[in-house]
Parts: sequence; C-alpha cells; structure tokens
Amino acid sequence: MKKTLSVLLTLTLALMLALPVCGADFPAASGGVSEIQKYGNLVLDIAAEKLTGSGYAYGDVLAVTVDGKEYEAPLCTNYSDVNTGELVLRDNDGTLILAINMGDFASTNGVAVKNKAEDGTVTWTVSGGRELKDIAVSIAMKEQGGYRDQYLIHQLVRTDERSDYASDQIFANFRAIPFGSLGKNALFRSSSPVNNEIGRAAYADAFAKENHIRTVLNLANSTEEIQGYFAEDGFNSPYYKSLYEAGGVKALGLGVDFTAADFKSGLADGLRFLAANEGPYLVHCNEGKDRAGFVSALLSCFMGAAYEQVVDDYMTTYENYYHLERGSEQYEAVKNSNIVSILSTITGAKAAELSKTDLSAAALAYMKNIGLTDAECAALRANLAKDYVTAEVPAETPATPAAPAEKPAETPAVPAEQPAAAPAGTYTVAPGDCLWTIARKAYGNGQKWEKIFEANRDEIRDPAMIQIGQVLTLPAA
Repeated sequence: MKKTLSVLLTLTLALMLALPVCGADFPAASGGVSEIQKYGNLVLDIAAEKLTGSGYAYGDVLAVTVDGKEYEAPLCTNYSDVNTGELVLRDNDGTLILAINMGDFASTNGVAVKNKAEDGTVTWTVSGGRELKDIAVSIAMKEQGGYRDQYLIHQLVRTDERSDYASDQIFANFRAIPFGSLGKNALFRSSSPVNNEIGRAAYADAFAKENHIRTVLNLANSTEEIQGYFAEDGFNSPYYKSLYEAGGVKALGLGVDFTAADFKSGLADGLRFLAANEGPYLVHCNEGKDRAGFVSALLSCFMGAAYEQVVDDYMTTYENYYHLERGSEQYEAVKNSNIVSILSTITGAKAAELSKTDLSAAALAYMKNIGLTDAECAALRANLAKDYVTAEVPAETPATPAAPAEKPAETPAVPAEQPAAAPAGTYTVAPGDCLWTIARKAYGNGQKWEKIFEANRDEIRDPAMIQIGQVLTLPAA
C-alpha cells in the first residue's frame, strides 16, 4: 500500500510540474472601468504595476472577467501585438486597456451602447441602466508565457532602407538554395521582384536577371495584381515583365493559411508548373518570408536537405531582415513558431521528432496528398536536380538595378551587430560535409558557404561536388 501511495505521489508531482503555471501562483487583481474610449476599448482602473509587480509578464495569457463573463487575452504593450480581431490587454504606459485589435470591445460584448452625435462626438450608455462605476473587472493568470513566442515575434522591426543592410543581395533577401540533390543554381528564393511595396523589387529583379531565372512561382499575387504593378508609375522590373510575357511566371495568389484547401490546391498547380518548365527557378511572395519559406522548405526537404539546413535557410530571412542573433530568445521564438511548425505541417511529425524524420519521404507524401501524381513528382525531382549555368559573378558583388525608384544604390552599410570574425585557416572535408555545413561550423552561418567557394575556386569547380579528405582554405569571416 505504501509503495502504491509513493508511486501515486510521484506521478502527481510529475503532472504538476508538467502543467503550465496557472492562476494559483499569482495574485488576482480586481477593479473597474474608468473610461470607455471612442473605439470601444475599456480603460481599467487597475494599475499595470499591480500585475507586473506581482510576477506577471508580457506574453502571459490572462483571464479577464468583465461583469461575470471571462475573456482570455494576452498581456502586451501594443494593440498590434495581436492579430486583427483578437483580444489584448494592453499596458499603455502603466494604464491597462482591454481591447479588440481593430475592433470595438464594448459594443461587441454588450458592455455598452455607442451614441454618436452629428458632430462626430461619441458617448457610451452602459448596458442594464447602470453607470460606468458599476462595471466589475478582475484579472487572473490563465497560462504563464502562453503567448510569449507570438509576443516576441510581434516586436520584430524591419526597415525598408537599403543603407540598413550589408549588401543588395541581403536587402533583396535573394539567395540560392543549394541543399541535398538540388542542382547547381537550380532554385532561388527572394522578396518580390514585381511588387515594390517594400522597395526591393528592382533589386530582386536585377538578381533574377543575373542568375538567368526562367521560371517563377509568384505565391502572393494574382494575374490582375501583377498587371497592376506593371502599370504603376516608376515600375522598374523589366526582366520580370519579360518572363511574365513569355509565360514564365505562375501567378498563384495564395493565402498564408498553409492548412487551407485552396492553399494546397494552388500550391499543387505551382509545383506542376515547375515540373513542366525548365529552371533556374525562383520562388517568391512579398517579403520572401512566409509563403516562400514554406515552399522553399518543402522543395528542400523533397530534394534531401537535412533538418538543420532547412531551419537555417528559413531563419536566414529573419537574420537578413531583423538582424536576429542565433540562440537569442526572439530567434528561438521565430524558429519554434514558424519553421518548426511548417515542417510539422509538411511531415505530420511532432517538433521533437523532426530531426529524426525522413524529410524527403515526408515531402513526397505531402505532394502526393495535395494531388501530384508519381509522374509529376518524378518530373519535378528531375528538373530540380539539374545543374544550370549562371553568370560567374561572386555572390558578394552587389547587383545594381538600372534605376530603382526612390532607392539609389548606396555604399553597403555594416549591420549594427556582426558575428565575431573567424580566423583564417583550413578545413579537411569529412563524410557528410557540404560547403553549407562547413560554413556553419566555421562562421556560425551556413549562408557564408559562397565565401569558402570563392576562396577555393582553384580546387572546387562545382560547389556541390567536394571530396572527403579535400583540404579547403577558410577565409576570415
């Protein structure tokens, strides 16, 4: 009996430790509403310090009870820390505001009725014939850290100034994907070469031309939208337009819900387009981040890339745009929330299982599940495995667009933070090595594989073909 009780106590303790920290560990706060703002936000008379001074933190999910009805809302610092239409408890310089981002909390939830005068002045009538002071509010912990990753991601800030980036290529987020059995210069990804909303189109277009791109998947836009960009004043992506007019651009106009049926059917059409046309291929959306990240990850897995390579390539975009540092809390938040989730969607595997999953087989199964035939998958694989000849221009040499609208070429600026320079030396190629993995070991960044290639051109004719035992020169980072 004692042994049974001991086992039960041990199991109970283990379960308690595994559960998220909940309200019992944090004091609840109670109060009322001091104001209903013009757009229906409730200004509470509970000081933010009452929460933050008791261990609550930004990214915690809280249970906010208003007149006996409980709502779940993360504690954040801006309305935009949540998506449109979602609840947020905002700490506005010490004042707590319960709101719906781009919505009206008071009206939506029947707390009060809005009265709008002819001059536009807004007043509120509290429901039930009560006064403002009668509204009761309480706040308690629901899940500690339950929104932390999303909160950190919402804090990321990207600039659209060329001078804030080290090169045109980084600014355009343009790069080759060299993993597994992908052919030399077969597959590239970038920000949009046609939509200049973020000021990168002419730069991406210049790199597309330099790398002789022949077939493009535009994941973001419809045919009508593309034609609209062509008609805009200052349009400066002539190479892209020539590809489009030659039938080399597939306009998919996909959304960002990777599990949606229309995303899957549209992606299947895009993959068939790649299977039916020659490369080099370019995959892009607007920023070259989310939809391009998903498709790049899928194709990389399909062609035999390792888990670490797929993750590194995805995160390179965040290093390019946001200068995230590897291993930082924000870096890990983005990785776990985005690319790990993407790979789980593709493979059906849990996050902890991904590094041991046969990604190539899982990607093939995913493609067949969304409608591709065995013959289409085989044709796609054959096309992606081909080597394509591009201009012999070192990757670090910035491409200069003819005349980017409002974006003249500038002297590359050094990012605020750079990894410590690796000492020059040598490296002996081991089994399983490729230039990407060697660059990752040497510099902490696999994307610097081209530095090693350039330093060893006398020894390496094809960057995809290095030999075990070969001694390579490692230039300083």
